[in-house]
Amino acid sequence: MNASGRYRAGIVGLGMAAPPHVQSLIDLGGRVEVAGSFSPSAARRDAFTRRFGLPVVDDAAAIFEDPSIDYVVILTPPNTHLELVQRAARVGKHVLLEKPLDVTLERSAQVVESARQTGIKLAITFQRRFCPTIAATARLIADGELGQIISASLQVANWRPQSYYDEPGRGTFARDGGGVLLTQAIHTIDQFIALVGMPTRVHCLSVTSAAHRMETEDLVHATLRFGNGAIGALSATTAAYPGFPDRIDILGTKGSARLEGDRGTISLMDGRTLVLEDGSDGGGAGADPMAFSHHNHRALHEDFLDALSEDRQPLVNGHEALKAHRLIDALLRSAKTGETLFVDEPV
Repeated sequence: MNASGRYRAGIVGLGMAAPPHVQSLIDLGGRVEVAGSFSPSAARRDAFTRRFGLPVVDDAAAIFEDPSIDYVVILTPPNTHLELVQRAARVGKHVLLEKPLDVTLERSAQVVESARQTGIKLAITFQRRFCPTIAATARLIADGELGQIISASLQVANWRPQSYYDEPGRGTFARDGGGVLLTQAIHTIDQFIALVGMPTRVHCLSVTSAAHRMETEDLVHATLRFGNGAIGALSATTAAYPGFPDRIDILGTKGSARLEGDRGTISLMDGRTLVLEDGSDGGGAGADPMAFSHHNHRALHEDFLDALSEDRQPLVNGHEALKAHRLIDALLRSAKTGETLFVDEPV
């Protein structure tokens, strides 16, 4: 902390993912001070300074080697995450990491393990976990309002134009690790697991459709089975023009829940209908992936700062984030082999 009692943070990576994080840090200026921001691109550093007026450095070492900096916000491409988290962990700096953890399940597990071994706090940018509709629905399920869950499904129907995938490295295994599942649907998958738990078995079909020229998958359909016997389905694509709100449907023996974008409707057999709406994070499904409010990012940062102050784990810590990676890995392996797979089956 600095003399005023604020935490000091460094930012590594000033690309497309940075603005909602930076605006959140600015909003939380009473609790955190941005001590330095780094990109290997001088042009990007200059543009960042002009837009936000925050300090930049021309070498990442100025952040990682500054003992006064408490934590690092890492917003770089996925294939760089493991080494950067390890670098921060070696010098005792906590990390708030952009999703995904890394490009493979093995490397993702190493990210989580490096934080565990060194005792640093690690939070992952699954900001949609902080949507009020998700929290309210989770409470209703935990209280038994829906009864026994008999079916749970999710649909991610995004649109990305070819120009999105023409950016160097985007949609490649080397940089991103995967396509629609690891880059877009992972947010809704994380919400889904938080609400209904992890499916135990999956059977998946995955393709690169005629809508895009890219290396990884842009269209996925899968069936899901849960430990209690419930079944469901997963559908994810970036070929659904012009893009539609993500959706989660949960059916129970006492009612159902439909979450769509920033709105939720809970219909209970006792006659009650509960309408939930937060108005904060319904965008990003169309051609502009950053067309959403930063409110949930700010809640993510607030939880991280609270975790530091209270010496507890962040809500979306590495262990929690790894669940979505395990499910995505099982889906992609099932698509490759044509087999029904157990989610916990070894890599």
